[in-house]
Amino acid sequence: MTATTDGSTGAVPPRAASATDEHSDPTPRAVDDPVAVRRAALRATDRLLSLQDPQGWWKGDLETNVTMDAEDLLLRQFLGIRDEATTRAAALFIRGEQREDGTWATFYQGPSDLSATVEAYVALRLAGDAPDEPHMARAADWIRSRGGIAAARVFTRIWLALFGWWKWDDLPEVPPEVIYVPRWFPLNIYDFGCWARQTIVPLAIVSAKRPVRPAPFPLDELHTDPADPCPSRPLAPVASWDGVFQRLDKVLRLYQRVAPGPLRSAAMRSAARWIIERQERDGCWGGIQPPAVYSIIALHLLGYDLDHPVLRAGLDSLDRFTVWGPDGSRMVEACQSPVWDTCLATIALADAGVPADHPQLVRAAEWMLGEQIDRPGDWSVRRPELAPGGWAFEFHNDTYPDIDDTAEVVLALRRVAHPETERLEDSIARGVAWSLGMQSRDGGWGAFDVDNTSPFPNRLPFCDFGKVIDPPSADVTAHVVEMLAVEGRAADPGTRRGVDWLLAAQESGGAWFGRWGVNYVYGTGSVVPALVAAGLPPAHPAIRRAVAWLESVQNDDGGWGEDLRSYRDAPGWGGRGESTASQTAWALLALLAAGERDTKVTERGVAWLVETQREDGSWDEPHFTGTGFPWDFSINYHLYRLVFPLTALGRFLHGDPFANRTGAPRAARTGDAPDAGAGPPPRRAPRPTVVRAARSLVAAAAGRIAERTGKGG
Repeated sequence: MTATTDGSTGAVPPRAASATDEHSDPTPRAVDDPVAVRRAALRATDRLLSLQDPQGWWKGDLETNVTMDAEDLLLRQFLGIRDEATTRAAALFIRGEQREDGTWATFYQGPSDLSATVEAYVALRLAGDAPDEPHMARAADWIRSRGGIAAARVFTRIWLALFGWWKWDDLPEVPPEVIYVPRWFPLNIYDFGCWARQTIVPLAIVSAKRPVRPAPFPLDELHTDPADPCPSRPLAPVASWDGVFQRLDKVLRLYQRVAPGPLRSAAMRSAARWIIERQERDGCWGGIQPPAVYSIIALHLLGYDLDHPVLRAGLDSLDRFTVWGPDGSRMVEACQSPVWDTCLATIALADAGVPADHPQLVRAAEWMLGEQIDRPGDWSVRRPELAPGGWAFEFHNDTYPDIDDTAEVVLALRRVAHPETERLEDSIARGVAWSLGMQSRDGGWGAFDVDNTSPFPNRLPFCDFGKVIDPPSADVTAHVVEMLAVEGRAADPGTRRGVDWLLAAQESGGAWFGRWGVNYVYGTGSVVPALVAAGLPPAHPAIRRAVAWLESVQNDDGGWGEDLRSYRDAPGWGGRGESTASQTAWALLALLAAGERDTKVTERGVAWLVETQREDGSWDEPHFTGTGFPWDFSINYHLYRLVFPLTALGRFLHGDPFANRTGAPRAARTGDAPDAGAGPPPRRAPRPTVVRAARSLVAAAAGRIAERTGKGG
């Protein structure tokens, strides 16, 4: 696939072919030799087991884009703690991500991004790169051609305002008095998603203080007209939402000039208290980088010394968000994903045939049990009577457990024979109860909050950095529905409402939108297994439409891929992109759940995984298949390329891991709620050409896995 580097999204989607396309390869390759599939699963199993930390967790690198690294240097410059070694290492990484035309993108093979390029350019200026060096001159030329700093996002211009490179008067207002807006009133802080809420509160302090540190150099070369760096723009029509909120911003600008001093001081003290109360044990805020850097700046502006325990812990936490390359480069992670990676790794290994009592699975379960959150967080603002019991994504984030991780952790714990059965069951029960209590009114589940669906926050001029609300999504809802079904609660009213929500959310083409993974392949790969687990038979029309869609977007090479451009151009890019290991696995998980195990489509997908596997048992995957904010913030989870292919290969070899569980009854008729005695849905008759040989080796594969993984624990 080729991508334009001029900021457009005009790259041509790669051609996908259905299984019946006369030009596609109709012959299964690696699955003609079932030993090859078994060998691939064994290699992946060995590789994944070797990556476990002695404490029981897994964590792959979480790669985003160079704005994390640039902002880290800008923070250190602002605080006066930037050192040569850190600067040199960060600059080495940033330069390594620059493209031939001088720009930076926010995901692999993506279009050039103006804000990322501006921030990276400024960071390299801090590192000593001169503006007349060829790589810098190319970047500056491109920035000017796209409107200069004035066209960059608000967050980029806030960072520049800290050094006088931009005027605070030319930025949207967020008054600290927002902390006093009552919860029933529009635009109170709990109307924002937790990631935005944690960022807006400290930025309100920064916006009120309007600090300016001496600029170490000018940035005139990044303006289209240095004499007029912020040309005026016409307001949107007053009858439009954009027009309304633009004029609201003008009102807030006037308030900034006349805000009562005592009220403003009290608001900033209240905001500071709110921030400090949410600092985690390791010093971070919410386990993510943006709230941490802005909280540190805000508190420092209010008089907190850098040696104050709150700021010292905050700065130390940022140092733990770094990955050092063998060349001495330093990459800053926006977040870390140990709970998510550990539950997914546990499920993958169990699906691959690792015994439930294997010492490494027991260690993983023990670590996950210790990570369960037993105190209220921000979620309890809307669910004050709900007992805690969820899990977070990160090492430390007790304030913001998320529903997605909780569902997957419960599914993982259910696969392990932990020696303390009573403790395991109590933990699972609390996780299930908390998940049910976090269901939104419409029947779906968001990631962190209940009914976080206000239409207003996304309209604010300040909020141009991605989605700032947390409505229910298909992928999170699917994971909860699947978890509830496995726990024997398929007939519960909450589960059935979730199923109804998923059926209503299906796109006309048969796919589901993926909020937290790219994109329709992820959504569909999440929803189909959940619907089948909850009782829908493979013959259900929704399942058939999903299967047909997956068949229609399979690539010529047998794999699946989807470019992030599908978030902006679903007709052109939905389900289209270079084949990747994680996205191929997601498609296979849906097909296998839908009873399509013995079709050419599935066999070609499995063959692609087998044939592209590396010798070390993993897969190459430079593409970003994870999502922070659709299109605006993309993620490459480095463990996805291993855990999801292993899960798919394991289910191809071993079948539905929950097919024989009496706790998850299935529906016998299309659309019916499950009957208590309903058995698993009928599956297609197997094709003897491949399947008999494969099944004859399943027992041997399981035995070999147990033998190889049991050594050394």
